Amino acid sequence: MALTKLTTVQIRELTDAELRAKLEEFQKESFGLRFKAATEVLGNPMDVKTARRTVARLKTVLAERAAKVKAQ
Repeated sequence: MALTKLTTVQIRELTDAELRAKLEEFQKESFGLRFKAATEVLGNPMDVKTARRTVARLKTVLAERAAKVKAQ
């Protein structure tokens, strides 16, 4: 059930609503992967790292947009 990695370019093309939806999706996936890693063997252990980093990228872009709006 691994999600595909989103690049920063792809993330920046998304709207705020899409970003929030993707963030929720990746957070759920990250939780599931961490739980699965603790209870059984993962097919690809790097999926945990990829999901975590994608969540960070999504949060960064959302924070940048919020700061930009606040500055105006």
